[in-house]
Amino acid sequence: MPRKRCCGQIDEYPICRKFTSDQSGQQEAIKLAIEEMEAVRLKDMNGYDQEACARQMGLTRPTFQRVLVSARKKIATALVEARSIEIVGGHYQMKNRVFECTDCKEVWEEKPCTEGGKHGYEIACPKCGSMKKSKLDNGIKHACGGAEHTHAEQGTSGGCGCIH
Repeated sequence: MPRKRCCGQIDEYPICRKFTSDQSGQQEAIKLAIEEMEAVRLKDMNGYDQEACARQMGLTRPTFQRVLVSARKKIATALVEARSIEIVGGHYQMKNRVFECTDCKEVWEEKPCTEGGKHGYEIACPKCGSMKKSKLDNGIKHACGGAEHTHAEQGTSGGCGCIH
């Protein structure tokens, strides 16, 4: 009996979760798991080597390879057979969000935002209480979103890393 696979860690949910072919007709949509989409994003879009991708997703390199091959096969099938793609479900967990205070330079982690939870722009620095902060993504600073923040179901995402 095969053992249960580890959850792949993802940075954020895809903004768009459905791609429709103008020829899709009666054929069933291809279901692409969220961790499969993350594997394609890291390897094919960002151009990381497989070891770096696997490390970023918290997977072994062979497991990452299997996830990537599965994703590529599904995407190729959808393109060749003119089928829609739906990005749904899977076996994954969200990574924690990392922030840096612009006033005192404190760096801290917050759990992924959940519906009804605090967004990045609502979280104060635990050291000095300042609301001025940046979200850190692999060492790169991004401005936190503001009150215009919405969730992926509504079509857009904020800069705080909490996309649902």
